[in-house]
Amino acid sequence: MAFKSIVTVWDGKEESRAALRAAARLAGDASGHLDILCLGLDRTPVGYYSDAAMEVLDSFHKAAVSEAETRAAEARRLMQAEDVSWAVRTAAVRYAEIGRAVGDAAWHQDLVVLPKPYGPDGDETPEIVTEAALFESVTPVLVVPSDAVEPAPRRILVAWNGSAQAMRAVRAALPLLAAAEEVVIAVVDPGRHEANEADPGRALAVMLARHGAHAAISVIAETGPSVAHMLNRAAREAGMEMIVMGAYGHSRFRERLLGGATRDMLKSAEIPVLMAR
Repeated sequence: MAFKSIVTVWDGKEESRAALRAAARLAGDASGHLDILCLGLDRTPVGYYSDAAMEVLDSFHKAAVSEAETRAAEARRLMQAEDVSWAVRTAAVRYAEIGRAVGDAAWHQDLVVLPKPYGPDGDETPEIVTEAALFESVTPVLVVPSDAVEPAPRRILVAWNGSAQAMRAVRAALPLLAAAEEVVIAVVDPGRHEANEADPGRALAVMLARHGAHAAISVIAETGPSVAHMLNRAAREAGMEMIVMGAYGHSRFRERLLGGATRDMLKSAEIPVLMAR
């Protein structure tokens, strides 16, 4: 199944241009459609609502609408030269409503394409948007670093631990895996995850072969400071152009407190990463 319906969130930042280009490229390659969601944030201070005059609340909302419309105008200008079906949507929301807005926009899509969060400006909004796409919808997410090449990946690394999240990511990525020239199934410390420790990743390789993807298996010993570090290193050394992996095997709260492979990868990704949970 090709990615016929794709959505991205445009925030006007330079870091987001690569994600917008990638989303347009993927939609165009599949003769599909791209929706561009432009958010305007209602920055009414928390706790301000009860005693505030209506005109003050209205001014915050109008500012959010104006911000969304400004982003929409930018997106339309950037998309004028693209030979792909596209549409721009706007939403003026409070921070607490970002998750619902992004989740609703992603629900009926095949893929969400987003920029890498944790940018240099310290803005938490891209992180909230990314987590909302992963938790509030059932749609896979492609995270694109700002310096990444446009995705028509010839070489893909699959981070495999046998989990339900990893399998959902693999199934979501099948259109890309089937078209790739090289697929590597990377199994990190298989003794902790794989039921068949004697031949980790073999069943997945057979499944992928039936879809036309001829995958090699690479067992990676746990020698680095984190799983994300080891996956990035393996991908870099093998010349991979995309990583496919499951997301948030633990709860969002636990990963926020203790860290985890998903947050580590979102912070350190060097190439596009397709995630699902």
